Order: sequence, then C-alpha cells, then structure tokens
Amino acid sequence: MNVLFIISTDDAETAYNAIRLANVAVKKGDDVSVFMLGKGVLFEQSSTEQFNIIEQINQYEGDFYV
Repeated sequence: MNVLFIISTDDAETAYNAIRLANVAVKKGDDVSVFMLGKGVLFEQSSTEQFNIIEQINQYEGDFYV
C-alpha cells in the first residue's frame, strides 16, 4: 500500500506520533512518504525528551521530504 504523511505542525506530540506510525507502516512493508510542510519543517526545534522526533526520523527508512 502507498501511504503519505503530511506533517504541517510544530506540535511535538503530533509530529512524533505521525513519524512513529510511518515507521510501523514501513516495517509492515508499505511504501511510505513523509512531507514536512509549513511549521512542520521546525521538527528539530520541536523535538523534546518526551517526544523525540529526531530519534524517530533517524529510524525512518522511507522517503522523507522537507
């Protein structure tokens, strides 16, 4: 299945959960793309200890566009 995630928020919890879901989809064999748009491009600044977006992105193996 082809899956597209568009993250356009700088809310750490929302972006973190979207990337976690993208990671699960990739591991299940789906073709996944993630687009960071608008405030979503600030994910590095939004990452926190509790919602470590950067760690999830480093684990991600699909297409990633900023």
